[in-house]
Amino acid sequence: MTIHVLLADDQALLRATFRILIDSVTDMTVVAEAADGQEAVDLATTHRPDVVVMDIRMPHVDGVAATAALCARPELSATRVLVLTTFENDENVARALRAGASGFLGKGVGPEVLLSGIRTVAAGEALLSPTATRTLITRFLATPDTDRFHALPDEIRALTGREREVTALAAYGRSNAEIAERLVLSPLTVRSRIQRAMTRVQARDRAQLVVIAYQSGLVKPQSGFDS
Repeated sequence: MTIHVLLADDQALLRATFRILIDSVTDMTVVAEAADGQEAVDLATTHRPDVVVMDIRMPHVDGVAATAALCARPELSATRVLVLTTFENDENVARALRAGASGFLGKGVGPEVLLSGIRTVAAGEALLSPTATRTLITRFLATPDTDRFHALPDEIRALTGREREVTALAAYGRSNAEIAERLVLSPLTVRSRIQRAMTRVQARDRAQLVVIAYQSGLVKPQSGFDS
């Protein structure tokens, strides 16, 4: 299946570079390019891409506002947003994750990392590097927030014990394989339990499940990363 990608960046040269890279592989193609956030929302509504590669800092409507607008549209529920940023500890990245982004990458990553990131997000997985995850959780995600993705205590209590376990480990940055090894489960079982947890707390994807885990108090920052 071909992954349809929309590029949103105010730098035409960078968009052209990304287009050449993405169109060079057989499993994905660029369907549109946007120079600002509003154009990204409009083009996404028209083309219904699988993934929007979104720059944070753009004129007029920035990447955070555009991500929130995209993720609020029911017709774009299958579209995932991959944020690109120059600074991994940029507070705007945390805001983008709260708004519904599925993950982010630094603009300095290599070609294969970017392509792999697009595939990861298209598959419904979160893309959060361990270093960036720690920074975001410590500085921003644990801050009380009243946005629409904040989980109610009842939603968290609805999780089964095993679902809480896998959610907590996912929040600590563990992969499905690592969670499976730790809990003596198959990776497929872990994936299934995470999917059920996402459904129960109404998380759009794994990245939002991580945000909810911290904002609800299910897990705490600065603990468990190395356990």
